[in-house]
Amino acid sequence: MIRFSEKSLALQQRLRDFMNEHVYPNEAVYKSQHEAMESRWDSPPIMDELKELARKQGLWNLFLPESEVGAGLTNYDYAPLCEIMGRSPIGPEVFNCSAPDTGNIEVLERYGSEDQKSQWLGPLLDGKIRSAFAMTEPGVASSDATNISLRAERDGDEYVLNGRKWWTSGAGDNRTKILIVMCVTNPEAARYQQHSMILVPKDTKGVRLVRSLRVFGYEHAPCGHFELAFENARVPVSNMLLGEGRGFEIAQGRLGPGRIHHCMRMIGVAERALDAMIARARQRVAFGKPLADQGVVREAIARSRCEIDQARLLTLHAAHLMDTVGNKLARKEIAMIKVVAPNMAFAVLDRAVQIHGGAGVSQDFGLADAWSFARAVRLTDGPDEVHLATVAKLELRRDVGEKPW
Repeated sequence: MIRFSEKSLALQQRLRDFMNEHVYPNEAVYKSQHEAMESRWDSPPIMDELKELARKQGLWNLFLPESEVGAGLTNYDYAPLCEIMGRSPIGPEVFNCSAPDTGNIEVLERYGSEDQKSQWLGPLLDGKIRSAFAMTEPGVASSDATNISLRAERDGDEYVLNGRKWWTSGAGDNRTKILIVMCVTNPEAARYQQHSMILVPKDTKGVRLVRSLRVFGYEHAPCGHFELAFENARVPVSNMLLGEGRGFEIAQGRLGPGRIHHCMRMIGVAERALDAMIARARQRVAFGKPLADQGVVREAIARSRCEIDQARLLTLHAAHLMDTVGNKLARKEIAMIKVVAPNMAFAVLDRAVQIHGGAGVSQDFGLADAWSFARAVRLTDGPDEVHLATVAKLELRRDVGEKPW
């Protein structure tokens, strides 16, 4: 395996120390503060305290490869940091490294105009505001993104938006000020040139929060998911990103790194679930002996260790390819990890729930919430089936030689 840079190794240790000293001990504080807040879409005060502390320690905006505003890390060097942060449900945001802001920041940094950057990128990098990404729609099968139909029609110096979006993560957060919206600008153009991405301030007249959407009953406030209605919502022409018809071009630039981040966070979740599994197996006794001495429990622990390490190595391989040959040539590996990592995390979490018994499905542990989240990530950024189709298509194209057997 390729060695991480000295910078990455140092950051890994600093992050572990910060997580142990500040993040894990305050998870319960975050939860209790949030439950006591007047609005569930406000962020608990402890989050601002942790973010300020992380920023002072230089653990801030660690993503953004090949950019002057990031930490100067490659995808490969950032991957283990993402895993460490992903071990806690509040971890990524503490370091200003949480979705969907990371992806939206990349879009603005790479494709935004100077005016767009000065208005939105600076506040996002400072952690003063949050953002949302509106792509999926309730009325179409959004696994085929060419189905996306929210319309943005030009009217003089403005675009007029009409349509619906849903599963727009972060839209309900009271700190969210800007939406990046995938829309149709020219339905007569070639298939992958019909769509565009445009910046829509959340307080734009005609943008309406329809309802929050729950994941297996979990609302995930304040950073939860919403259905949105756009009803004659007007924004300036200058809010268009990169130009009309370039939505898919932007999407590919945004989703590649985002999938690495999702997968490494899933590995972090799985590692913590395995830790919980081991601790529970050591503590509990059934049928006259510790759970740790039961063969079926030992098998669950062993399989989990194998699967986590396999997923990590595959994800690091994809990150290395992104750094060395680019996202386009690494698309098969990116598709592979998007299938492997969430499925692995879900399997490990399911074993951890089983070993915890009734406690595993209760609110007393984080397993049930993490289990639901891992299941949802099998749909986030495209369902398993879409990624498997990509892998199969690329495999069928390659040369297998004259005598494959």
